[in-house]
Amino acid sequence: MRDRVEYEGRLLILVIVLLIAVLGLIGRIFYLGFIRHDFLLDQSNIRSVREVSIPAHRGIITDRNGEPLAISIAAASVWVNPKLFNATASQEKELAQLLKVPIKTIKQKIAAQKQREFIYLKRALPLEQTNKIMALCIPGVFLEKGYKRYYPEADAAAQVVGFTNIDDHGQEGIELAYDSWLRGVPGKTRVVKDRMGNTITSLGVIAEPQQGRNLTLSIDRRIQYLAHNELKNTIEKYHAESGSVVVLAVKTGEILAMVNMPSYNPNNRVGVATSRLRNRAVTDVFELGSTIKAFTIANALDSGKYKVNSLIDTNPGVLKVGGNFIYDDGHRNNGLLTVNGVLKKSSNIGVAKMTLSLPTDSLLNLLRKVGFGQSTQSGFPGEASGVLPDNLKGRPFVLATLSFGYSISVTLLQLVRAHAVIADGGLLRPVTFLKTDQVVSGRQVLSAKVSRQIMDMLESVLDIGGTGRRAKIPGYKVAGKTGTSHISSPSGGYYKDRYFSNFIGIAPASDPQLIVGVIVKNPKGLRYHGSQVAAPAFTNIMNGALRILNIPLDDADSI
Repeated sequence: MRDRVEYEGRLLILVIVLLIAVLGLIGRIFYLGFIRHDFLLDQSNIRSVREVSIPAHRGIITDRNGEPLAISIAAASVWVNPKLFNATASQEKELAQLLKVPIKTIKQKIAAQKQREFIYLKRALPLEQTNKIMALCIPGVFLEKGYKRYYPEADAAAQVVGFTNIDDHGQEGIELAYDSWLRGVPGKTRVVKDRMGNTITSLGVIAEPQQGRNLTLSIDRRIQYLAHNELKNTIEKYHAESGSVVVLAVKTGEILAMVNMPSYNPNNRVGVATSRLRNRAVTDVFELGSTIKAFTIANALDSGKYKVNSLIDTNPGVLKVGGNFIYDDGHRNNGLLTVNGVLKKSSNIGVAKMTLSLPTDSLLNLLRKVGFGQSTQSGFPGEASGVLPDNLKGRPFVLATLSFGYSISVTLLQLVRAHAVIADGGLLRPVTFLKTDQVVSGRQVLSAKVSRQIMDMLESVLDIGGTGRRAKIPGYKVAGKTGTSHISSPSGGYYKDRYFSNFIGIAPASDPQLIVGVIVKNPKGLRYHGSQVAAPAFTNIMNGALRILNIPLDDADSI
């Protein structure tokens, strides 16, 4: 009887304990499910709900005809959570092969940042490659989807278009200049992830991505490619150091082509020297030599003191100025020349005599008016302003050398734009890398009469006895000017055997539409004059551009 009572007592205690436990559990469930619900949900979300970035598509850059110059293609970056990474030896080997990274490097990177939860292994890889990586099913290895920039024209338009960095931000060229326009704003979405980092479900988009805006350039891909090939052939033929070409539409100020050599492939910049990245046509300056003479003579005609047929005596083939001597090319004695003959023969003595007879600052003032010594305001990053002397009073020799292209430094774009003033009746118009297709207003900086006279004189430069005979184009009247200048030495003075060879030409001369400027730095060998090196390149580029754009012939009798 006593044992039965003790048994029932212990059973009662057990029941009471169990009942208390059950009530405790129910109470705990109520407490956690209702009273502490919001707190626990927040804690759960902190551990499992993530905000994931939705990549934004960078705007497409196209040429004036809609052909792509820069596009964004789908890509992905491979990243790893060191705390979850657990690969077998064979998986590590395959991963290293697909990433093209040594196994040792991968292990060192993960070991060095063991406490982190996010490390990039490699970024912006093609989806085909990243899909193979994910097929390895390595714990702790994940993908981050995005875009990678691709440049269809490769080295032909590299320095103009530029490139973006790994984060898709513009670093050079148009990509940098219009980065805020092209760059999109990434969106955000909320997802639930498990402890392995895998997405379980999407909770919805928080913010939609804002895609980047497209940009249409003034560049014509066909002319760009033509100019690139011609410049490349010229550089290789004369073993030159570098070169640039600019093709400009006279009426609109649109840059139809701008190429530089040496160039690079923006799709693969590994090991590329930084000197290849810059757009030399707008960042590098040079002393232009005889191509300045069109403006020197324009200044003389504008003064009223000289006319086209005024006579200039260049005898005896040497001119002494301030203890220094000036010669014509080859130390020739060109004798008595008309002003037109001075330009046709490219006489240093002739332009120096005219300039020294005029007010000291008159030539400087004209050069400033046509855009020398100041930025063209093209908007291109790193554009140089060039250099003009500040004061020429009491410096007759500097003034004389300025008249035939020394003591002044310009960019090729400045030189081409200045010649557009002559081609366009004395109007200075802005230049642009963006498509406009409209005639833009300009500022009159030279009289229309003088501009027409200079155009006629520049045409004669291509006639028999002129320096630009190699620049003739069948079916078109061409106006142009050769230029050859010594390259300055860092130690002072000039190299005796290193030159800039350039040519600027306008066509059709009867109704100017295009200007092509060519400069070649340090051609090797016996041929180094602008008439020998740059003029033939000009001819091929201008001839091709005129036909690509279907510009009518203006000299059918010459065909």
